[in-house]
Amino acid sequence: MPAAAQTATPAPGQPPANWYPSRYGADDQIGAMNLLNAQKVLEAVRLVTRGQVYRLGVPVGRETPAFPPRSLSVTVMMPDQFGGATVPSENRMSYADDMFTGWLGVGSQIDSFAHLGIDNVFYNGNRAQDFMHTTGVTRLGIEGIPPMVTRGVLVDMARARGKPMLDEGEIITADDLRNVMRDQGVQVRRGDVVLIHTGWVELLERDPARFGKGEPGIDNGAAEYLASLEVVAVGADTWGVEAVPFRNPNRVWEGHQTLLAKNGIHILEVMDTRALARDQATEFLFVLGQPLLKGAVQAIINPIAIR
Repeated sequence: MPAAAQTATPAPGQPPANWYPSRYGADDQIGAMNLLNAQKVLEAVRLVTRGQVYRLGVPVGRETPAFPPRSLSVTVMMPDQFGGATVPSENRMSYADDMFTGWLGVGSQIDSFAHLGIDNVFYNGNRAQDFMHTTGVTRLGIEGIPPMVTRGVLVDMARARGKPMLDEGEIITADDLRNVMRDQGVQVRRGDVVLIHTGWVELLERDPARFGKGEPGIDNGAAEYLASLEVVAVGADTWGVEAVPFRNPNRVWEGHQTLLAKNGIHILEVMDTRALARDQATEFLFVLGQPLLKGAVQAIINPIAIR
């Protein structure tokens, strides 16, 4: 169960941060997903006027760059069908199976609230010692995330800065987001999913080594601003959403802490936003039903945008 209202142990010289229990109650596990309801779904569905579908996930395989030490592989087998044999049957049936070996945080993915915390405390005051096990988490797991059907908005930072791709370490601030949203006519509403296009995903195909070494992205102030808009998820076409290298190497992944731990907002990474950006789409129906992997803290996903 979540700890009672208290403060996480502050870093030296830092004031305590009163960030739990959650606004949704001390037992809550779904965070900002509480904001989604039938009315929000119907509002999002009304955005579909063209029947145009966009795949937001990317193909994932052995060569996909990932945050170290993550990797994965798929092994295909034809069990007991050696040397061209078939399954004993008059119709000579053949079949193949596959085995997945690897990490779930590779390629297009969603972060659950059990993925990243503050001093071993995770969303809503859940302490690692109470729910984190090598066999899977007993709270905040991927299987507990409700279906995400809502309005999505695209913030095209590459177009705003007049170049096809932002650079590694290039920071997107709260003011940047405000200005681009205003200029591009993007209005974020409660319960939305916000996707940021930087152009970085293009490197997956032509320079995967560079893709995985750094990235443009938001800073913590931008994460705080997005949280204030009461969104349910923040995503980008990068592998970590935040700018890397970090401006301050002694403060890492603060945006993740702000979104996941403090505000119960999911993070969507390696979103393929190229087609949406090319079509200058600003809003769309966003649909995600993640795999229900019991006890997992991340999952490989393929969300869909529909206009």
